Amino acid sequence: MNYRKLFVRKETNRFSYILNIAFEAVLANKFRSMLTALGIIFGVAAVIAMMAIGNGAQQEILEQIKLVGVNNIIISPKIEKKGNDKEDTESSDSKSGTDKNKDKFSPGLTLKDAESIRDILPTVKLVSPEVIYETSIIKDGISSSAKLSGITPDFFAVFNLEIAQGQMFNNEQLKEGKQVCIIGQVVKSKLFPREDPIGKFIKCDNVWLKVIGVIQSKNVSQSASENLGISEYNKFIYAPLQTLLLRYRDRSLITAASLNSGNDDGSNDEDENNHNQIDKIVIQVDDSKNINATTEILTQMMKRRHAGVEDYEIKVPELLLKQEQKTKDIFNIVLGAIASISLIVGGIGIMNIMLASVMERIKEIGVRLALGATQRDVIAQFLSEATIISLSGGIAGIILGIALAKIITQVAGILTIISPLSIVVSFFVSASVGILFGYMPARKAAMQDPVTSLRHE
Repeated sequence: MNYRKLFVRKETNRFSYILNIAFEAVLANKFRSMLTALGIIFGVAAVIAMMAIGNGAQQEILEQIKLVGVNNIIISPKIEKKGNDKEDTESSDSKSGTDKNKDKFSPGLTLKDAESIRDILPTVKLVSPEVIYETSIIKDGISSSAKLSGITPDFFAVFNLEIAQGQMFNNEQLKEGKQVCIIGQVVKSKLFPREDPIGKFIKCDNVWLKVIGVIQSKNVSQSASENLGISEYNKFIYAPLQTLLLRYRDRSLITAASLNSGNDDGSNDEDENNHNQIDKIVIQVDDSKNINATTEILTQMMKRRHAGVEDYEIKVPELLLKQEQKTKDIFNIVLGAIASISLIVGGIGIMNIMLASVMERIKEIGVRLALGATQRDVIAQFLSEATIISLSGGIAGIILGIALAKIITQVAGILTIISPLSIVVSFFVSASVGILFGYMPARKAAMQDPVTSLRHE
């Protein structure tokens, strides 16, 4: 037992002595050691920065999935723009083979569509029809533009929105189309910056609406709003769906005003070509595994209801986002692989410098071997030097990588999230590179002939 303790103590002292020699050798050539470590520094920094960008992109995807709601399917109308060339229309019709559908009539997207989907499909959990009008709001004689949205209570559940102040629409207000509304945070800040909006009135076009609630703030990125059709919730005024259909305009009804060339009914230019009663139907499926099957059934169902006229489009935002996430994951893997090449280049740099160091220190190696050092001691010495340089470069690279991620966020506006895993992996890889590429120079130093080495000048 005493011999074992003595052996352990001896080995510990030997290892400490070798480390001291390695540190002295590294510090004796500070500038060369720093240049040697540059490849590791930039390699580790690049890996951390690239992984931070990848994590940020993944987080944005997850946030967008939350914004569109879980397991949602969106049906929106196709609105033909006014002023299309007749010849272009005829040529496109002939190419697509839709001449047979010219005599077919579709009422467009209607409330009946939403009700049928809710009543017929067993996999549907919630259905949220929505109609949106551009409107002008007047408060204290000041007029500004805003978007007025007619919804049902399912809208808030589908998009995970909560009421921050006030209350939700009740059944009477929904069925009878009462003149009430719930406003977003931006509307509240604009119209009621220093007062409680609950119970106050705002004038939307020619209708006075009583504010009964304020939704909780929810930020939506510009890309998510454009690509996925997500509403900027904070900028909307929400009223019961029946309120908009009864007190503003029901586009499915033919009126004298709608037959006029002007906009006597207060509608904007976009509404001239939009004869759909509602602007969007959002369907929430009970389980994500039923999304594809439900989408197929919805396609067939809507085709029958619209007499084969495809004046609508069906989107599955979650599937689009997952495909986008897959594409970004592949891109991040490629970026990570490219960044990892820097580590390999850094390792090769360490090997080259250490090989040059061995040639410079042949006489020192010969002296150590002549005084009783073993080949294992020499290997440990040069391997320790390579590892110290590599670990120092790894630590500096981690600091630089974190700084780069912060700079990218500040300058480019790209979300970056630094994960502890990327730091641990980078540090482990940098140590491994030092050991792997430092072994060959260390072995070459250990294989030197002591007599020949002592004669070397």
